[in-house]
Amino acid sequence: MKKTVKVLVVGTGFAGQGHAEAFRAVGADVVGIVGRTPAVVKDVAEKMSIPYYGTDWQQALQECNPDVVSIATPGGAHYEPIKQAIEFGCHVFCDKPMTHSGETAVELYELAQQKKVKTAFAASFRYMPDIMHAKRLVAEGAIGEPVEVECISHFNLEKEIPFGWSHRKEDGGGRLNNNFTHKLSIVTSVIGDKIVSIMGEVRDDLGKAPIVEGVRNFKTRRDFIPKDINDPNLKWGESNVEWTYTVLAQLESPLAKKPVSVLFKHGGLNPRFHEDHIVFYGTEGAIYIKGHYGSGPLYLWSNDKVWKECPLPQDIIDDMPKVENDTERNWRYLIRELVRDIQGEAVPPYQTFKEGSQYQQLIDVIRNNNNWTDVTHLQ
Repeated sequence: MKKTVKVLVVGTGFAGQGHAEAFRAVGADVVGIVGRTPAVVKDVAEKMSIPYYGTDWQQALQECNPDVVSIATPGGAHYEPIKQAIEFGCHVFCDKPMTHSGETAVELYELAQQKKVKTAFAASFRYMPDIMHAKRLVAEGAIGEPVEVECISHFNLEKEIPFGWSHRKEDGGGRLNNNFTHKLSIVTSVIGDKIVSIMGEVRDDLGKAPIVEGVRNFKTRRDFIPKDINDPNLKWGESNVEWTYTVLAQLESPLAKKPVSVLFKHGGLNPRFHEDHIVFYGTEGAIYIKGHYGSGPLYLWSNDKVWKECPLPQDIIDDMPKVENDTERNWRYLIRELVRDIQGEAVPPYQTFKEGSQYQQLIDVIRNNNNWTDVTHLQ
């Protein structure tokens, strides 16, 4: 019989609870949960029937003796618990971003390699059903050789969302950490994972956000938007991270003779006019997927020169975890692969701290924004 995998979760919000449910869905035993606030972690543990709860991470490691730790806090709080978990000999499932910097991410990746523990990096929207369909179609030659990819999204986020970790670079905030990671994962899963060059521009369109007490769950932060944003008694926090980015990349693909050009364009605060989308262009056709993360439907342009909607293949539908929310379904897919791997089953390659550390280094490069050419001297 396969050994039941024991899991300790750090984080009590939407991600922490979602990770716990995802591990349970594949037969793992969630033995404990750790959070910052005693009353909150106690409440979550009791509601989810998790036997151990506390606020001391190192004590929890000792008392729970888990096989896997699941990191479900904002990125700025990832480094220490991941390092301690790896040194304790635990496998690690970590939500994006991996850490707040490329340097710390590389350190953790190398430590995991040294300690020979398995890791999973949850830039997991590559497991959207229509993205997996696109991957199959491209591999089968449906668009010929891939030549270009276009990823366009505008979120129109409310500027009045209360100040928190998403506004701070040091806490793992920013649209590169929390949007680009998924987009890059999607593109590399379809085209190929060798990134040969990259450049980009970032912009903070926000500047500041109201400080409001009591916001603990990322999914419910909109409920705390102040009713009177002009209240003179409101306190404000300053954003120090990007809310808009434009990135150009080139990927080497086993399916193409030349590097594939990729455009990533995202406006966190900008309204959309047409559908957000992802498009894969090839020498003989194209694949268009509606939605910023490829939620579908998928359309194929081929020899007949018209866009045709392509239904999902039944085997892809059957392989998907049965949960409606995209984020939670994708967590469950990746967690299923990780647990099977830990239990000794053969599984397809999945994203690890190798990719997580690479993505964090790329984000540092993009944020440095040293690619402008001064042309003011031209007549």
